[in-house]
Amino acid sequence: MKVNTGSHGARRYVMRRRRYKHSEKKVGASPGTLIYVGQEIDYKTKIRRIDYNEAAYTVENIKRLASCSRPDDASDIVSWVNVDGIHEPSVIERIGQQYQLHSLLLEDVMNSQQKPKVEEYDGSYLFATLKMLYFKPASEELDSEHLSFVLGKNYLISFQEERKADLFQPVLDRIQASAGKTRRNGPDYLLYALMDLVVDHYFVVLDNIAEKLEGLEDCIIQQAAGQDTLTHLYTLKRELTLMRKAVWPVREMLSRLLLEESELIRPTTIPFLRDLYDHVVQVLDSIDSYRELATGLLDVYLSTLSNRMNSVMKTLTIFSAIFMPLTFIVGVYGMNFDNMPELHTRSGYFVVLGVMAVLTVLMIIYFRRRRWF
Repeated sequence: MKVNTGSHGARRYVMRRRRYKHSEKKVGASPGTLIYVGQEIDYKTKIRRIDYNEAAYTVENIKRLASCSRPDDASDIVSWVNVDGIHEPSVIERIGQQYQLHSLLLEDVMNSQQKPKVEEYDGSYLFATLKMLYFKPASEELDSEHLSFVLGKNYLISFQEERKADLFQPVLDRIQASAGKTRRNGPDYLLYALMDLVVDHYFVVLDNIAEKLEGLEDCIIQQAAGQDTLTHLYTLKRELTLMRKAVWPVREMLSRLLLEESELIRPTTIPFLRDLYDHVVQVLDSIDSYRELATGLLDVYLSTLSNRMNSVMKTLTIFSAIFMPLTFIVGVYGMNFDNMPELHTRSGYFVVLGVMAVLTVLMIIYFRRRRWF
């Protein structure tokens, strides 16, 4: 979302959405075919593995996929594999082979248009996907990123769609600092921590949208709104609708994780997931409130335009009412008849002007008493 300043002090907003055409290669392809659907990316996938427990941790940048093997189930070390880039089918397929992941799961990982969801595969691993929403620092455009997670007994694989910045760096910093509960808990808590980071970004986006709604509200109330105000309001409503479309399935995901007893989710993690569920509900409530506010502002703006039009029409009507009898008088004495005694009166011209002036004053007094202006 881009913010500019108009000539009347009204802030202008430009929102852009990334639109991806569904790949033509998808049409007719067999289920599980790995085809990337998303923004074009021109760099190689980066893979980083973080192994940790309460006592120690190691961070390794993976250059050979053969070294990114599945950890031993008996190990007490949590293995976090962070994959930055989902655009290379060969890389995603190799990771799937290493961890014995279902082909349909890998297909959802590479499809950035996949809606958020959670699925469990035979109790051996759990798959979750959702959308990260944020504003780009330079242009303040509202953008989204497709994220996927595979949770195993003692490992977690995270897939990021994006390109340059590591969205999960704050969680990695906590692991390296040995602070908080991340190092003392299993991969299910790590999944919660990453999802909590995503939900925290939802609040940041909402704060930004609230600020822009307040700016538009001030412009409308102060009658400083320009002609593009209607476009900005519709754009904000569309962005709120898209945001709700991305957040609502997250509520269903968390509800399913809380209701279904999965062996991969430990009882100690349930309270944190319940708190995360409450945060998502709060985000959805805020989205609905802002949508109602945007609708209200739209009604106020249209009412303001209607009142302005009514004021203009009333002013024009008053002028027309004043000049109508004057035009009638002028029309009568403008007729070319010889038998019009007033035309031969010496002071007839001044008398008619006086009558017209008195008539104008009387009509103005009448309109003022009726409070028509």
